[in-house]
Amino acid sequence: MELHDVWFVLIAVLWTGYFFLEGFDFGVGILTKLLARNRPERRVLINTIGPVWDGNEVWLLTAGGATFAAFPEWYATLFSGFYLPLLVILVCLIVRGVAFEYRAKRPEENWQRNWETAIFWTSLIPAFLWGVAFGNIVGGVKIDRNFEYIGTVGDLFNPYALLGGLVTLTLFTFHGAVFTALKTVGDIRLRARKLALRVGLVTAVLALGFLLWTQADRGDSKSLVALIVAVAALVAALVANQLGREGWSFALSGVTIVASVAMLFLSLFPNVMPSTLNADWSLTVTNASSSPYTLKIMTWCAAIATPLVLLYQGWTYWVFRKRIGTQHIALEPSAGAAH
Repeated sequence: MELHDVWFVLIAVLWTGYFFLEGFDFGVGILTKLLARNRPERRVLINTIGPVWDGNEVWLLTAGGATFAAFPEWYATLFSGFYLPLLVILVCLIVRGVAFEYRAKRPEENWQRNWETAIFWTSLIPAFLWGVAFGNIVGGVKIDRNFEYIGTVGDLFNPYALLGGLVTLTLFTFHGAVFTALKTVGDIRLRARKLALRVGLVTAVLALGFLLWTQADRGDSKSLVALIVAVAALVAALVANQLGREGWSFALSGVTIVASVAMLFLSLFPNVMPSTLNADWSLTVTNASSSPYTLKIMTWCAAIATPLVLLYQGWTYWVFRKRIGTQHIALEPSAGAAH
């Protein structure tokens, strides 16, 4: 296996890790409006991800940085062609981070409610737009002979990409509902399980349609295996949720995300951005990659740094593993209260 193939796999792993972790993160943010009935319950939801949301976003930064260094042509075409949607995602992530930090700085109800509304929208919009973006990456876009995107913003919102956006939106919401059931106690835990069932059924229909569409257009035997694993894991997650096995349900919803992302990258390889104008103009792991020396240096750096990052993040989740409920929330929060 060539180094550019190795880095294609590593970038796929980074995006998979990001969607697994930020997926439930976005889902919980969406649930602040769909599940929580009052301010204490919204605070419970936000507190379940409070210690980990910023660490989850490190996976995005790493994936973007790895793409820039390993496949500069891919990075240039992707970020210039998808400039507006990716800018919207970036603004949402910035506002979302500010909302988490500033929500508890003042005790006024309007102040906290406005920031909680910001958390909802800045979770929902990226959850949808990431699916749109990857739908276009896998489905192909208008790339010319100079490897430049020549389509419009409207071209990005085609039926296949829009379906991909709905899949990531519902799948992340389901993932977040299962995570909420795993991390909470009391009535909110029970309602999270009920909501997970409803959202999960919608997700199953949308995901099956999207993955079958992908398989029909670009799939092979390997991607078919990933499709089967994704669908089976989602069904099993729904069953585990109904049985009250939140840990298994969360793990299986995570497997669904992992298998789905794996299927997309398996369908994409050896391309990194297919051209719908001419197959010869597609960006591939070969013509979009950096020099072998650059990839070699990157490989050594990744081999040293990655285990340390994984150990630190794993330790963070272990420290904050306990369930919480409204009984752990002060009735009258004050400015600067823990969040």
